[in-house]
Amino acid sequence: MSVDEAQFYPDLDADERTTLSQFLDQYRHRVLTRFGRLTDEQARTKSLPATNLTPGAVVKHLAHMEDHWFIARVGGGDLPEPWASAPFDTQPEWDLKSAADDTVGEIVELYRAACSRSRGVASQLPSLDTAAPRPSFGKGPVTLRWVMVHMLEETACHVGHLDLLTDPLSVRSAR
Repeated sequence: MSVDEAQFYPDLDADERTTLSQFLDQYRHRVLTRFGRLTDEQARTKSLPATNLTPGAVVKHLAHMEDHWFIARVGGGDLPEPWASAPFDTQPEWDLKSAADDTVGEIVELYRAACSRSRGVASQLPSLDTAAPRPSFGKGPVTLRWVMVHMLEETACHVGHLDLLTDPLSVRSAR
């Protein structure tokens, strides 16, 4: 763990809500650390033959998921731009594919803003047991706890993808 990442390491004796928040913030920081070091070209590069994912697509998707789960689901609000006008009905992977048109700086700002909105929603909800006003998966509503655990899972998984997608780029650019 780098010195920079150590400042984001979760407290060892915090309550559940603080622990979930701190672990999620730790992984959000890792996303920004891995992605922010790339050039625009590297962010758009498909570096592994088994996938069409690019680093930019991964981070833009994470920004979308932050807003989807915190703002639209557990927060009960409307999705902000660019998601509100995105053509998801005809292009379900728009968040992934449209990243090719964005710079690293634009995606970083989009992700930071989405994470900030997510923190804002979470801080306004009284309890981890607070249920979303909208159902998910054709079932009942999820809780803030479920959203936080899910976003921790989603973000950690995508940090792994970024490790795979960016390390070959770093090696290639160092040659």
